[in-house]
Amino acid sequence: MHVSLLSVTPVKGLALHHPDQVDLTPGGIVGDRAFFLVEAGGEMVSCTDIGALMAHRAELDSATGVLTVHGPDGILHAAPVEPGEPVDTDFYGLRTVSGHVVVGWDEVFSDIAGRPVRLVRGGTGAFDVAGLTLIGSASTAALAGTDAVDARRFRMNVEVAGSASLDEDSWEGRELRLGEAVVRVGGPVKRCAATTRNPDTGEIDLQTLKLIGGLKGRQELAPWGAGFYLGVYAEVLVPGRVSVGDEVVLP
Repeated sequence: MHVSLLSVTPVKGLALHHPDQVDLTPGGIVGDRAFFLVEAGGEMVSCTDIGALMAHRAELDSATGVLTVHGPDGILHAAPVEPGEPVDTDFYGLRTVSGHVVVGWDEVFSDIAGRPVRLVRGGTGAFDVAGLTLIGSASTAALAGTDAVDARRFRMNVEVAGSASLDEDSWEGRELRLGEAVVRVGGPVKRCAATTRNPDTGEIDLQTLKLIGGLKGRQELAPWGAGFYLGVYAEVLVPGRVSVGDEVVLP
């Protein structure tokens, strides 16, 4: 088995980057989902709610601290990240993330979202359950038979090639070596309507939840409630660099 795709984004819900390599830490991938969006009342929002986010891409320059957001027609805004008021945000009842509203970005993201939202930099990564997710390329390939399903829809950090379909479901509790890093595989990932959206445009164009149901059914007794699950969470035991092409080993 080997790493076939890496996916990250500085701002939760925006278009994914696919770097050749990433650095894993106990908190997840360095720089991944460092920011997220909240509504005026403090509720967290993402591409599940606002498909237009997927048509925008963010870059954070770690040396200068400048965040840049690109729209379909070019750069929308670029500015140093300046922390403002503190805020605690509930992530679907799974965890609370403390952070600070970023000054000067309300108008930019509110225009994208079509309603008032604010950009927050979290004290930890803006992940729902764990800072790392894995999926097998054979699992996404099996969803629609001979019709390819774009793996980017599932917004998973690490795609593994060379395993059998749904093999990752059997890895729970096991240690997995990814390049220089070692992770412990956790439970399954509950999928939401974000996967039905085209990863380039954000438009709903594929009923992925029905496809998951056709492949493995609906899980009624599952960790995060009844629903459709695909891919797995993982925690980092040994930090290190992971590159596309690296061997993936179950010791």
